[in-house]
Amino acid sequence: MQQRVRHRWGTAVVATTAFALAAGSQGVAVALPEAPPKTDREFSSSFESGDPAPDWLNTVETTRGGGKRASGVNGGYSAGIPGNVTDHVTEVRASAENTDGREVKEHLVDSLSSTKWLAFEPTAWLEFDFDAPVEVQRYALTSANDHEERDPRDWTLKGSTDGEDWTTLDTRTGETFEERFQTKTYALDASVVGEYRHFRLEITRNGSGDLVQLADVQFAAGGEDEPEPEDMLSLVDRGPTGSPTAKARAGFTGVRALRYAGRHLADGRAYSYNKVFDVNVKVERDTQLSYRIFPSMADGDLDYDATNVAVDLAFTDGTYLSDLRATDQHGFPLTPRGQGESKVLYVNQWNNVVSRIGSVAKGRTVDRILVAYDSPKGPAKFRGWLDDVALKQARPEPPKAHLSDYAVTTRGTNSSGSFSRGNTFPAAAVPHGFNFWTPVTNAGSDSWLYEYAAGNNDDNLPTIQAFSASHEPSPWMGDRQTFQVMPSAAEGTPETGRDARELAFRHENETARPYYYGVRFENGVKAEMAPTDHAAMMRFTYPGDDASVIFDNVTDQAGLTLNEEDSSFTGYSDVKSGLSTGATRLFVYGEFDKKVTGGDSKGERGHLRFDAGKDRTVTLRLATSLIGVDQAKDNLRQEIGRKTSFEKVKRDAQRQWDRILGKVEVEGATPDQLTTLYSSLYRLYLYPNSGFEKVDGKD
Repeated sequence: MQQRVRHRWGTAVVATTAFALAAGSQGVAVALPEAPPKTDREFSSSFESGDPAPDWLNTVETTRGGGKRASGVNGGYSAGIPGNVTDHVTEVRASAENTDGREVKEHLVDSLSSTKWLAFEPTAWLEFDFDAPVEVQRYALTSANDHEERDPRDWTLKGSTDGEDWTTLDTRTGETFEERFQTKTYALDASVVGEYRHFRLEITRNGSGDLVQLADVQFAAGGEDEPEPEDMLSLVDRGPTGSPTAKARAGFTGVRALRYAGRHLADGRAYSYNKVFDVNVKVERDTQLSYRIFPSMADGDLDYDATNVAVDLAFTDGTYLSDLRATDQHGFPLTPRGQGESKVLYVNQWNNVVSRIGSVAKGRTVDRILVAYDSPKGPAKFRGWLDDVALKQARPEPPKAHLSDYAVTTRGTNSSGSFSRGNTFPAAAVPHGFNFWTPVTNAGSDSWLYEYAAGNNDDNLPTIQAFSASHEPSPWMGDRQTFQVMPSAAEGTPETGRDARELAFRHENETARPYYYGVRFENGVKAEMAPTDHAAMMRFTYPGDDASVIFDNVTDQAGLTLNEEDSSFTGYSDVKSGLSTGATRLFVYGEFDKKVTGGDSKGERGHLRFDAGKDRTVTLRLATSLIGVDQAKDNLRQEIGRKTSFEKVKRDAQRQWDRILGKVEVEGATPDQLTTLYSSLYRLYLYPNSGFEKVDGKD
């Protein structure tokens, strides 16, 4: 009979057979331990279905000597009011919201008082769906950041099992909030408490005026004095409850993330090192540790306790990465306290952390991946999330042949009206160009044109709704003189509505450079843009025989005329923000290289269908003018001839950027530093925009 036992080679656990029969001359059985397993070269997990799942949840690391690597920390983190179950809300609906300013209904359940929901009406209703029936005993409302007259004054809370028949649970009149960001809790009468999956808040009167707003709505169930877990929490859930720059209830990639949370009990230092993954990865010279981290600001307090966190590695020789003086990509110590003291991690945002651990741990074998909290002072509550944990081979990049390839135009797009940092969009243009050409994630906005992740879809993928001409100096100033096109591979007549036509993509399938923007969408469509001064070429490649291009604009202050006979169009745009003083009409002329098979236009919106040919590619040449359509047509002739290839336009634009970026050369900089430098110079040389045109070949 054979037994299975566990042997440890170093600290890597392997299964062996206790007795292997090896028949000698006398038939004696001898014990032959199996060879240690072959080590892996890489490991990664984004905590999604199909990814490696954590081997431990809520489990403190125990060293071989039996000592616990935790002190003064438990799992007693509580977000919001006691018994809060708001993180089980799966959908929010509202009678109205401010989508352009991203003051939307999802902010009501993001646990961030810095964000809010706003409706341009004095009354409103809100509905909340839970993932399962819940016995709510209390609820709370949090006032928003400004204008107390917008606070709810009278309201009724209702519950429902099916979302159709509603039972009144609570009614309030004459309520006031004495200060901004104030949370007021309301208890339900025991006679109405029951299990409901849907809740409806009907606001029937505000303080005064024509607007109503709230920062948060919370629901609570169970007792207020539940026992706290003994150890720091580390478990997989749906991701951060909210962020000004990211999709709520999702990871950085995908829809799951690893949550760490706890309560720092001591006045002085407290720490906890929790085990997450059991791995067996050999560290080589080019091994790199990387992960995304989202430190949350607990309960709206202006604290940064959750930044005292880092991913740690336990090696088979008994050492830890935190003992080896590893540093992140910025040169800061890759330890919990080192990351906290560096002030490099932003709260309520996803941060990228990278460390070339081969320089300090080459030859060692990673046995366990840990998440570690270590802070010099307390007491405090802390919470955050990890995603995209990876150990991979990352060889140094060779120098780029073109300085313009160091400039990444999406830098600064992880921003919003609630997190005004960067405030950029990925403009393809020539230096000081007459036009910018940009992908647009919100085609109805004349301010925040492209948000890196905040508008992601249900699969947590970004979507593009249009490719647009732009003249925006800043989102706070707003855009002007816009014109939008969007490819579609829909069968038959494509839907022109923004939500219907939007296409999802992954940022790894996106190339954003000063002289070129290209993206491959999840449905197989590929879109590319290359700029000149007054014009641009766009190239759309389709996965099948269905090929359309949709025309639109931010508002209806525009016009469009389609000419199917010669595959051309003309248009104009009077779109301008409230601060675009003096902006005049922009005229547009464009030509396609493929035969039109159908189309339609109405006002500023329309579409054309094409026979895309064997290469399934449709190329658009278009130009703009402030003088007239004929001048736009001549600008196209001057800058992009009929026989000019897309590659030539792209190459000429790149030469212009290489020439101007070459005014600054540096030695000894890392690739990341070069990207920072040349991306910033690109922004500098975008502005000011040129405003002249050549009439009859003369300025």
